[in-house]
Formats: sequence, structure tokens, C-alpha cells
Amino acid sequence: MEAETLARWQFGIVTVYHFFFVPITIGMSGLVAIMQTLWLRTGRERYLQLTKFYGKLFLINFAIGVATGIVQEFQFGMNWSEFSRFVGDIFGAPLALEGLLAFFLESTFLGLWIFGWDRLPKRIHLACIWLASLGTVLSAYFILAANSWMQNPVGYTFNEAKGRAELTDFGAVLTNPVTLVTFPHQILACYMTAGALMVAISGWHLWRIGREQSATTEQPTAAERIEPSVTEDDVSTHRWSVRFGAIVMLIAGLGVIISGDLQARVMTEVQPMKMAAAEALYDTAQPASFSVLTIGSLDGSEELFSIKVPHVLSFMATADPNGRVEGIRDIQQAYEATYGPGSYTPNIPVAYWGFRLMMGMGFAAMAVGLLSLWLTRRNRIPTQSWVRLMFVVLPFLPLFANSFGWIFTEMGRQPWVVFGLLGTASGVSPGTTVGEVATSLITFTVIYGVLAVVEVKLLLTYIAKGLPDVTPVEQTDDEDTPLSFAY
Repeated sequence: MEAETLARWQFGIVTVYHFFFVPITIGMSGLVAIMQTLWLRTGRERYLQLTKFYGKLFLINFAIGVATGIVQEFQFGMNWSEFSRFVGDIFGAPLALEGLLAFFLESTFLGLWIFGWDRLPKRIHLACIWLASLGTVLSAYFILAANSWMQNPVGYTFNEAKGRAELTDFGAVLTNPVTLVTFPHQILACYMTAGALMVAISGWHLWRIGREQSATTEQPTAAERIEPSVTEDDVSTHRWSVRFGAIVMLIAGLGVIISGDLQARVMTEVQPMKMAAAEALYDTAQPASFSVLTIGSLDGSEELFSIKVPHVLSFMATADPNGRVEGIRDIQQAYEATYGPGSYTPNIPVAYWGFRLMMGMGFAAMAVGLLSLWLTRRNRIPTQSWVRLMFVVLPFLPLFANSFGWIFTEMGRQPWVVFGLLGTASGVSPGTTVGEVATSLITFTVIYGVLAVVEVKLLLTYIAKGLPDVTPVEQTDDEDTPLSFAY
């Protein structure tokens, strides 16, 4: 096995692992801000309980996400120094803004939010979580602008003497068509993930309460239906949380569908090979069908069986049901004429199934959101045995859909690390050995495994505790009194 292969595996593992935390952080920060706003406007205790309950889970996820995200920067210098040298002048501006503006914005105001409970005026304290949430969104934008440049290089000139790309138009980088369609698609997917997490956690608590109620007696009184540690207010709070999260899921999911449709057309324009790979479309078609399921040869070059929906791929790619979609073979010939001999076809099975797993899990999550609204209608509490499994599985659907979407995005660009400019094989650090990459790969995998155990343990512990006591913390006017940690 070559160092390049191990380096790609390492970058993929580190990136996908880190990205598990990103959608929850972005989405949950906004939802917590909304719930705290509702508390400030209405004064109802349920919103304060939910703010602190989900705020605690958000903070746990944020902390682990920061720890895993730091490693991302080291990846460029460790195994991809040639890539770093090539794109450094381009990446410097958006990544600097991400660190200096976005990350400092979210970390500073998140710190004020954590320690400012019962210290800061309520409106200023609320502004802190909104600014922290804004920081996560800005961070996403700058990162996506950098990644989109790898998909569709703009605003640069190539310096042949230095062998690297140099920035000429920062505005073009920030307004890259790929960025403009990817950003809303990703942010909405983050809110869909956070909404699913709320449905799952509060839904599980509702299910648990309902099962305990039904186990007490066949005809329980109102007082007997609720265990001593659970009140009627807890039940109504969790039910509201389930329905709120489900509505967020459905609205965000609809936005994901619309933005994804726009993204497919931009992708067809700037990376036609990726669109063809997503469908495993070898021969140019007009109109082109979308295959729900295709079984092909082991190398993916021949179709053995398929279930197709006519005209759908043409509409996705061109906005015309009868539009022409180029196939892999024709695009390969065109690329050879432009870039020289070689294979410009990505891993077809990964692209094909990654695209479908992304969409399939997203649609499944929306279906569960609808079902959750139905199960909690008219103050009902779901008690069916299968509901527990549904709530346990739910958060993984949009979370894995996010991950498969990014795997498709990055794998579908291959063999380019910067489309049309720098091949992946050319971006690897020239002096890195197989042993060095293998050592760091094993080390990161072990460390991340430990962090995963810590994350899951903390989340499960605080989820099981349920809604917190929101009795105000007693404060004094003594300036020497330390700030109270809200959690």
C-alpha cells in the first residue's frame, strides 16, 4: 500500500469523524437560541428548561468538535504539503477569516453565555447565544468557500514559476456558484439534524413516561399516571419539544430538497463527471432516467439490472425533463483531450451509492418527523414498542445523510484534489513514508475512539437525567464572587 492511499484514508477518517459534530453544533446552537428567545418573550419555564437541557448537550458536542477539528489543520502539513503549497495563497484568506472572525466570535460569546446566567442582563445574555450561533454559520461559510474552490476554482491566476495558484479576486472566491448553492444546502441539513436530535431525545422521554404510566395500573388516576420525579409539565414540555423538532426537520428538509436541486444543476455545469458518476451513467442520454436501484458488474462499468424513473435525471441536471446529460465515456474522452491521457473517472459504486444513501436517509428522516407529529397529536403519548427503536435510530438518519453527502462530494471529484488543476496524487507530501502515515493513522484512530466513548457517555448521562431544575442561582453583589457555571 502506498503512502498516498494511507494519507487519503487518514484524511477521510479524520474529516468524517469531525463532521459528525459539525451539523449538531450549527443546528443546535440556533435551536437553543430560539428556545431562549421564547423564554424571554413568554416567561414560560418550559422554554428555560429546554434551553438549559439542550444547551448542555450542545456544549458537550461543541467541546469534542473543537478538539477533533484542530487536527484538520495538521493534516495539510503532515501528509498534503504539496497541496498546501499549491492552494495556500487561496485558502489563506477564507481560513483566516474563519479563525479570526467566526471561531473567535462563537467561542467568546459562548463563554459569556455559559458563565453569564443570572449575571448578565437577560437580553444581553440572549444576544450572546445568537452571536455564538452566527459564528458557527459564518465558520461554515468560510470553510465551504475554501472547499468550493477545490470543486470549481475561480478568482485566481496560476504562477508557473512557483507552481501554485495565487489569489486575484477574493470576492469571486466568496461568491463562487458552488458556495452559493452548497451553503444553504448544508446549513439546512444541519438544522434537520438538530431537529431530529430533539425529536429523538424528547420522544424517548415521552415513550419512557408512557410505558411507566401504563405499567402502574390499568385505570390510573391523573396523579398515578406520572412517576414522582416526573410532572405533568415535564410531559407537556417533552411533547412540545418533539413537535417543535419535527417541524424544524420538515421545514429544513424541504429546504434541503430545493437547495439540493439547485446544487445538482451547478454540479452538472462545473463537474459533469460527478453528476454522471452519481447515476453511473456511462452513455450520454436525452432524456436521462434516474435509477432507484442499479446492479452492475464489480467494476461498475456494465449495468445488469436497474429500476429507473424516466426524465428525472434530466430534470435534476438541467431543469428540463428532456434535457441532455453527458455520460461517463464521452466526458472521459473530453477530459483526455483537455488534460492528457489518464483515467478521470471516480469510484462509481461509491459515488452512486453515496448519492442514494444521502437522499434516502434524508427522506426517511422526514418521514419519521411526520410520524412523530402523528404519534403526539391531541396530547397523546406514544407507548408502542417499536417507537423506542424509531427514536434511537432517528438522529443517525440525517447525521449519516450529511456524511454520505460529503463522501460523495469529495470522492466524486477524484482524481482531482483541485478540479482541473492539481491531481490528488500530486498533492501528497513527497517525503512522507508509509510507516509515518500508518503510525499517525493508528494514533488518530485510537484517540478518536477514546473521544467517541467520552462523548457518548456524557451525552447519555445527561440525556437520562432529563429536564433540569431551573431555580435561579443565588448571586451576591460582591465583585470578587466568581461567575457561576450554569451547568
